[in-house]
Amino acid sequence: MLSRVFSKPKPEPKANALTSLDKLNETLEMLEKKEKVLVKKASAEVEKAREFTISKNKKAAIKCLKRKRLYEQQIEQLGNFQLRVHDQMILLEGAKATTETVDALRTGAAAMKALHKAVNVDDVDKTMDEINEQTESLKQIQEALSAPMGSAADFDEDELEAELEELEGAELEEQLLQPASTAPAASAHVPAGGQTTHPAPQKTTPEEDELAALQAEMAL
Repeated sequence: MLSRVFSKPKPEPKANALTSLDKLNETLEMLEKKEKVLVKKASAEVEKAREFTISKNKKAAIKCLKRKRLYEQQIEQLGNFQLRVHDQMILLEGAKATTETVDALRTGAAAMKALHKAVNVDDVDKTMDEINEQTESLKQIQEALSAPMGSAADFDEDELEAELEELEGAELEEQLLQPASTAPAASAHVPAGGQTTHPAPQKTTPEEDELAALQAEMAL
């Protein structure tokens, strides 16, 4: 035990720790870039869903919302990955600090040896216990990282219908807030007898009647 603690330091573990930290930093930057791309894609799907809602293409709008949900799930997974990378970086930095602490202890032991002082075995055992605890923590993190992760879950059609209704309501509200365009009044036809005849009212479709009723309710 003492020979392992106070033996000559090897530079390779330090180099490996620094290399691992650099690799983790690169991975973290890559995850953040992917997250930004997915956020833009999710926003684009929402805009597409709005456009399809305006054109009364309900099926296409729901497809856009489904793709948006998939992007949101991927964003959440990337966030979890970033947390795990942060945890690993903290552990590696702690391991590096532990190595430096052991090197300092080794230097002190060499000084004590030069002064012909005995080494306190209890202190060494305590140091080794701390190192073993940190090593065990690193193993637990590695086991957690190797655990499998779930994939995208099924979508609830009712939730998608509710979200689509919210989009439709928002579009109708925007239309009501816009100023109504004024059309030129149709000139009344005056026949030879002197009586003014009004143009016959145009027939509307059931869909237009339903939309007009909904706009009237929202205006109230």
